[in-house]
Amino acid sequence: MKELAGRLAAVDPDAGAAVAVIAYFDRLAETRAGLEALVRGAAVLAGCPARLADEERGVRLRVEPDGRRTDAAGAPEPGWPCAPLVPGGPPGLWLERAGGDGPSVVDAVILERASAAVRSVLDRTRGRAPGPPVDDPALVETVLDAGAPPAARLHAARRLGLDTADPAARFRAVAAADGPPRIVADVPSPVPPAGRAGVGTSVPVVDLPRSWAAARTALRFTSDGGAQESGGPPVVHADELGGVALLAGLVVPGAEPAPDVRAVQAAAADAPWMLRTLHAVASTASLRAAAAEVNVHHSTLQDRLTHAEHLLGWSVRTPQGRFRLQLALTMRHLMANQ
Repeated sequence: MKELAGRLAAVDPDAGAAVAVIAYFDRLAETRAGLEALVRGAAVLAGCPARLADEERGVRLRVEPDGRRTDAAGAPEPGWPCAPLVPGGPPGLWLERAGGDGPSVVDAVILERASAAVRSVLDRTRGRAPGPPVDDPALVETVLDAGAPPAARLHAARRLGLDTADPAARFRAVAAADGPPRIVADVPSPVPPAGRAGVGTSVPVVDLPRSWAAARTALRFTSDGGAQESGGPPVVHADELGGVALLAGLVVPGAEPAPDVRAVQAAAADAPWMLRTLHAVASTASLRAAAAEVNVHHSTLQDRLTHAEHLLGWSVRTPQGRFRLQLALTMRHLMANQ
């Protein structure tokens, strides 16, 4: 690298100096140099004071170009060349050089290499500092992963901008049928998700994996309202399922459908109006309300039910029969939404 820097300097002084800067900070990184040595290197190479300030981790350091440390309390000048310590974050390293239309090529390389080395040392010795909030599906996945260490989940939550310090802060996981997982704040009047979605329980950040599990269960109870659907709403909140959520644990991939589910499936194959009619009977308060739901005369509904009961093998006009029908319809729906 030293030979390359010398050869480049003969052709382009800036290019040669830039390569020398890269080699210098590479050597410091290899020897695991500390913060003061890195800032001193930036000051000596730039020929002007260099300043490091990381308010989040309580670090303030200033070095003169002769290598002397002289920490200053004043604020950096707006025109000084600078670099952030985290991508997209605020400035954290400055070269105290005024004037000009921006940093020179050499100054830019000094700042880039020095800030990267400083970031590595800070992360290694003082822990990672939270950067600006980002929208990163991988971070969301980490927060919702029950198998991830709590410290990793909290770090990911902070990177997403979630409040991990307030013990009263609550959030919900959202499982969408056609989209990535989301995390939303638990507010009094939330904006409902678009499309089919399950909304998890309200929990602190650290318990979001539990909310995510509940959201995925709730998603299985949703419906897009198609003709072959059993009529579930497009958005289901886990809080509102109660004990019905236990059914999802019974209807698992590979399980044989219950006899009542098979009866409903056979009836559904018999007539195009069957599923919608059965759902109306199971979900409304009376047979007249069910007739209005499917837009038929009460006598027509009675005829349909007589035919349906013959296929099902039980009466759906009694409270017990309607409850049995509702369970069968729900389990059939869960089978289609594994």
